[in-house]
Amino acid sequence: MNKIMLIGNLGKDPEMNYTPSGMAITKFPLAVNRYKKSNTGERQDETDWFNIVAMDKRAEICNTYLHKGSKVYIEGRLSQRKYTDKNGIDRWMVEVMVNDMEMLTPKSAQGGSSDQYLAGNADDTDPLGDLEDHPF
Repeated sequence: MNKIMLIGNLGKDPEMNYTPSGMAITKFPLAVNRYKKSNTGERQDETDWFNIVAMDKRAEICNTYLHKGSKVYIEGRLSQRKYTDKNGIDRWMVEVMVNDMEMLTPKSAQGGSSDQYLAGNADDTDPLGDLEDHPF
């Protein structure tokens, strides 16, 4: 099974592009905070960064409603791809391919957006409603 679930904040605004066939692809970095105790028992904050990729309708929703700092729940799968850097060296990148996305930033902090949407299946466009009723 290849499944990953993350809750974090966007590190920068999403960037959307289109494939030659017209499919939307949106990418953004996601910062996920975690905490651990040091050898002395003190709490230490650490941040893990993930490269997120959304496609089709989810890509359009992410690009429209998310911005730097937005808190989101991402569910997806890990994907590894090979690319060649500017120096001609082959490199590998691990990305999270989005299956479901849920916006967790309260409406009052969305910067003027009055609607929030769930971006799970490509046909999902149900308003989330009051976030206090949500398990996250």
